[in-house]
Amino acid sequence: MSLVAFLRGANVGGHKVFRPAVVAAELSAFDVVNVGAAGTFVVRKAVSQATFRAALRRCLPFDTEFMLCRGSEVIDLATAAAFPPLSSREDLRPFVSVLSRRPSKLPPLPYTQPTGKDWEVQLLGVQGRFVLSWWRRTARARLYPNEVVEKKLLVAATTRNWDTIGKIHRLLLDE
Repeated sequence: MSLVAFLRGANVGGHKVFRPAVVAAELSAFDVVNVGAAGTFVVRKAVSQATFRAALRRCLPFDTEFMLCRGSEVIDLATAAAFPPLSSREDLRPFVSVLSRRPSKLPPLPYTQPTGKDWEVQLLGVQGRFVLSWWRRTARARLYPNEVVEKKLLVAATTRNWDTIGKIHRLLLDE
């Protein structure tokens, strides 16, 4: 069973800086592939979550929270056509937030922040531990999907662009 690890708050704004490729190399016994710079790893060797969690913690130069998902969860997300068809609008970007656990209560969706025509983040839906959202690039963009997800759902999360989910999906299918 493959796993996917999503680090929370690493390599963001100069905080918890590390080199993901170095960590992936240190975890080569698990056939780990690094995806991007934010701390996203695909674990292609069958290993328990507890075993990999401990190994990853030993390799990181700092303590941080991370979310582990089964590869099948990411495959299901990517193949479910979860997002509405991508808009041709250049100001919209699709994102997925990975939750540390399922929220106990969901707000009515879609939910926009701020409300009204000048929204910057729109939460579209929840699939298991994944929250789908649009981020709208504006001249004064102040919000990022992760902070909206955490405040509205009251659950720790880490957020990736939909393109990253696509890369993970392709890696998992190539196993």
